Amino acid sequence: MKVKVNKDACIGCGACAAICDIVFELDDEGLSAVKAGQEEVKDEENKQAVRDASESCPTGAIQVEE
Repeated sequence: MKVKVNKDACIGCGACAAICDIVFELDDEGLSAVKAGQEEVKDEENKQAVRDASESCPTGAIQVEE
């Protein structure tokens, strides 16, 4: 699974980092970012957490490619 964050859509609410801090963090601008090396998620447990984070994003800024 590949994951990206659309910075133009992100409002920095932090829900993604709260749900899946292994993959997401807030950057220096307070916006969501995929942690270095986590652009491709392979672990099933983390994949589900990424899906949950994506579904919880109020602006749909998280893009998941299965």
